Amino acid sequence: MAEESTRPAEAGEPNGDGKQAPGGSAGSDGADAAARGSTDHFGASAVREEIALEVEDLRTYFTTRWGTVKAVDGLSFTLRRGETLGIVGESGSGKSVTALSLMRLVQSPPGHIVGGRVILNGRDILELSEGQMSQVRGGEISMILQDPMTALNPVFNVENQVGEAIRIHQHLRGRTLMNKVVNSLRQVRIPAPEMRMKDYPHQLSGGMRQRVVGAIGISSAPSVLIADEPTTSLDVTIQAAYLRLLREIQAETGLGIVFITHDFGIVAKMCDRVAVMYAGRIVETGDVRQIFNHPQHPYTQALISSVPKLEEKTERLYSIEGQPPALYNLPVGCAFAPRCQYVMDVCREEYPPIFDQGGAQSAACWKLEGGKRLENATITEAAAVPAGAD
Repeated sequence: MAEESTRPAEAGEPNGDGKQAPGGSAGSDGADAAARGSTDHFGASAVREEIALEVEDLRTYFTTRWGTVKAVDGLSFTLRRGETLGIVGESGSGKSVTALSLMRLVQSPPGHIVGGRVILNGRDILELSEGQMSQVRGGEISMILQDPMTALNPVFNVENQVGEAIRIHQHLRGRTLMNKVVNSLRQVRIPAPEMRMKDYPHQLSGGMRQRVVGAIGISSAPSVLIADEPTTSLDVTIQAAYLRLLREIQAETGLGIVFITHDFGIVAKMCDRVAVMYAGRIVETGDVRQIFNHPQHPYTQALISSVPKLEEKTERLYSIEGQPPALYNLPVGCAFAPRCQYVMDVCREEYPPIFDQGGAQSAACWKLEGGKRLENATITEAAAVPAGAD
């Protein structure tokens, strides 16, 4: 059976359900509002106007024998309540370090958060003491890690691990604590939670373990949940159910989600906005429809071109030429310049500023200077490099 295309329907064009996509053009305010209020494959969007998380010029560096690794270098974004922000990019682009920085879990040494602000519910958590941060971490902001088998402790049962965060942040004990654990497990749709909470991680399936990790993350009703590739170890059917579950919880609680993934199919169905990262920086942000239908940064275009399209017969998949730069030895100008088909002299001399592309979309590329747009959103055949080619 053929799978669905990952490209969201253009406004006015039929989607996979045979219904018209709402709104006008992808870059218009009307389409943005329609997209925020539309219903996707995993449930209705629940975006609110209140800002839950604001990140300003975040910088996280690692000191190594080779030099200073600028894993996160000037990151800025906002997250509203009820919104899902997808962060995508190749391995090594700084996505997971961003998540650890927001949680203040970067191991030091060798890592250090050297600058920036992380405003959570109106206060800068980078200025908090470790004691104060221990009350915020797991309470106001939580994280779901990639592999539930390594995230869960094999020698403690589910009741103990879910209950730990509740004991610390809500100060519950005894029967009240047990009832809260049961409710948390029931909230992530674990059947027979009174029995399952006595199980150990090895007694659960992969999908159930991931739900337990999710229960830990939401047990103290955080404002922000960071999901670092939470579906990597799940098969497709369990993955869809888990993502739908996150959407349902988000609609019920107004949870803001930072969703880190490599999968553009998940981005198209799960996220309201997208931030594309390369070499420790965000190179493009925008509404999910804008990014898919009108990507403006050459790196975003290349990533989308590398996704297989079921409606097209392709002998070889497209791959991006070259390798990401070493973060301890970044080029002077744009870090993507050595791999870019649009490269100009200025790209090698100076890093581009952010250029507004209308609506909620912006990108850092010298080709966009003066209000220009990159209209050809697919990579030219001459620039394509077959996968596996030297």
